[in-house]
Amino acid sequence: MNYKSLAIIFSALLTSGICLAQTKAVEDFKVSATTQEGKEYPQVNSEGRVRVQISAPEAHKVQLDIGAVKYDLTKDEKGIWIGESAPQDEGFHYYQLNIDGASVPDPGSLYFYGAGRWGSGIEVPAKDQDFYALKNVPHGEVRELHYFSETNNSLRRCFVYTPPEYNQDIDKRYPVLYLQHGGGENETGWASQGHANLIMDNLIAEGKASPFIIVMDNGSWSMPKQARPAQQGERSKGSWPPKGWADGFKNTLINDIIPMIDSNYRTLADQPHRAMAGLSMGGMQTRIITLAKPEIFSNVGIFSGGSISLEDLEKSPDFKEKNKLLFVSYGSRELENRREGFGGDPKANTEALKQEGINTHFYVSPQTAHEWQSWRRSLHEFAQLLFKN
Repeated sequence: MNYKSLAIIFSALLTSGICLAQTKAVEDFKVSATTQEGKEYPQVNSEGRVRVQISAPEAHKVQLDIGAVKYDLTKDEKGIWIGESAPQDEGFHYYQLNIDGASVPDPGSLYFYGAGRWGSGIEVPAKDQDFYALKNVPHGEVRELHYFSETNNSLRRCFVYTPPEYNQDIDKRYPVLYLQHGGGENETGWASQGHANLIMDNLIAEGKASPFIIVMDNGSWSMPKQARPAQQGERSKGSWPPKGWADGFKNTLINDIIPMIDSNYRTLADQPHRAMAGLSMGGMQTRIITLAKPEIFSNVGIFSGGSISLEDLEKSPDFKEKNKLLFVSYGSRELENRREGFGGDPKANTEALKQEGINTHFYVSPQTAHEWQSWRRSLHEFAQLLFKN
């Protein structure tokens, strides 16, 4: 059997969720930063393995479901199930437990909104975690703001980060970054999983970033059934993503959110002091909205959500004139296994725009994939470039 055949078989085993035999774990497990206070599990060891435990005496099979792989747990005489995963990447990961076929959150972990539900998350300590650590530095505030949207005829919620000095100098006004989450997540993601506020507090304390406001709103959208991605064995039904899929949030952002923020916060309410960025789906929304409305946003960040090409520039000629910064980023493992539908080589596209005179930056997060550690690092790099001119 050749190497290619072995690779195909191995990939199929991983996709099917079968847990392959593991080497013995290093026994230096500790509770995670995402373990509920007073709980003993979940735990993480120095290899990045995640260990969970749950009491389920009547269950016949319990598994840990993390990283698209299910790991069998073993039961003792008291009905306590325990087991661990293979080593995981550094950073934050969603996971769940599967008990006799039912997927449930781990009662020992804190809960986070991802994959379209509230569920468990685990923090695997990263070597560079200092940049989003809680430190003894001046801290800003993350404010929960409810407002009425005329566009949607409904009440909505967003979270607003104000920098540490915001309450001291009441005459000073600030630039604003509109920062979007990914698919299956919501407006809580960037402050909770992403630690956007701590990233900014630390950068400002170090003098590496200019103070600015961050607005985190819900960009989720409903997928038309006729435009869903093709399932295995089906032919594709129309284009993906469907045409106009970002219009709903674009209208909400421009007609409701931005005017509301400018009315309620001390903002510099003009295009040179307004930015938009997002991860994955939020990056795709950022790309579409900022190309359509370059007169509103001067700084653009696309994290794991495609890129802007020369063809895009031809369709939006004002973008070149009005844009002050275009930042595109990916995890290194995303570039090694590029997903379809993201519009060509992102690095090549970004470099081509640099040749056209646009201030572009391309960042690669080392040894990470389509995950929060890539996006934390991306925000950390992007924030240091924002509103410098």
